[in-house]
Amino acid sequence: MAVRFFHTSDWHLGQFFHNHDREYEHTQFLNWLLEQIKEKQPHALLIAGDIFDVINPASAAQKQLYQFLADAHDIAPNMQTLMIAGNHDSGYRIEQVEPLLEKYNAKAVGVIDWNKDKSLNIDHLLQPIYNEQKDIVAWCLTLPFLRSAEITGFNDQTTNSQNAIAYLHQQLIAEAKARKQPNQALILMSHAHMQGGETSDSERPIIIGNEEALSTSLFDDVIDYVALGHLHKPQKVGQAHIRYSGSPIPLSFSEINYKHQVVEVEIDPTLQTEDRFKFQALPIPRSVQLHKISGELQSVFEQLRNLADGEIEAINQREYVDIEYHTDTPPQPNLRQQFEDAMPSNRYRLVRISRKYLNQQNNNDLNHKISLEPPTPEKLFQQIWEKQGYSTDESVLKDFLSLVDEAQKSLEDDASV
Repeated sequence: MAVRFFHTSDWHLGQFFHNHDREYEHTQFLNWLLEQIKEKQPHALLIAGDIFDVINPASAAQKQLYQFLADAHDIAPNMQTLMIAGNHDSGYRIEQVEPLLEKYNAKAVGVIDWNKDKSLNIDHLLQPIYNEQKDIVAWCLTLPFLRSAEITGFNDQTTNSQNAIAYLHQQLIAEAKARKQPNQALILMSHAHMQGGETSDSERPIIIGNEEALSTSLFDDVIDYVALGHLHKPQKVGQAHIRYSGSPIPLSFSEINYKHQVVEVEIDPTLQTEDRFKFQALPIPRSVQLHKISGELQSVFEQLRNLADGEIEAINQREYVDIEYHTDTPPQPNLRQQFEDAMPSNRYRLVRISRKYLNQQNNNDLNHKISLEPPTPEKLFQQIWEKQGYSTDESVLKDFLSLVDEAQKSLEDDASV
């Protein structure tokens, strides 16, 4: 029996993009996704983590998710929604609303659960997927973002993060093999940074302590499809059935050329290996355009004047503009206003200005960006560390990120009380 499902991830509901909310863009994406669900009627929708942008999402972001789940259940009552927590999510928070999710045929796996005897609670992580006749057509192995504090020190196999990660995969895959029938597929959903994955500048670092990106060797050959989240660029990792779906909207200007998509997958485990997969990328329409403009000042002004005109009344629907101008001289005090005046009125939002000196060799220390959003903890640490005259050693940065992760975990624990 074939199983049909959608693979998506990294929605980042509630994100602010250079201090501008993305609610309109997310609404457009979710409405488009509802149309795909209505037409295709998949057995399952997999959301591979980073559902929200922060661990304490605003009420508007939570409303977007739960309204979507209600609407999806109305138009596809047989479809299951399975989602896992990413590194931006609070695993405890997304699990707390389980009674609500059940009404919409949805399930959230936010944290790794352990039994009283310190063994892994596999039933929590291994979820069946049913067809319209309520037959199990697949098992989904759900692995949320693996925080070191949540997976180490429980038994002899979890003395450190590397051992614990290997143990989790081995135990879960072994039980999935035992339960699997010949006509059932095995799908593994994980939020992780895999070796060989291509990153953008908007992904929060999740390689902490002394840990490295994970190897695809963790995935047994019996796994029919690996649905990954965390990296925002749609891509396969090594093999065609190990994939990042990518984010539905660009989360930074470095993602301006990404082909955002939802992956439609059909697997018939009764067929031979080369015939059992069908993949189709469903391109997501971009509701708000991004423009990255660079060059010497004269060229920048010319590019700004050549932007398409036509007023966009709603501010949250106006297009984003990022400017990097090249110069040998300090900026004029009213340069930002000159940029604003050069653009067609009431259509664009100038959200970032960067200055790059032409004489790079002698002026590297003078190059800087004017960011209109607060720095991340990592960037702030690097700035202060370098200001004190120290070089940013990789091991020092990893130690700092480990502390940030522990602080974030502490905030999640407080939120779950």
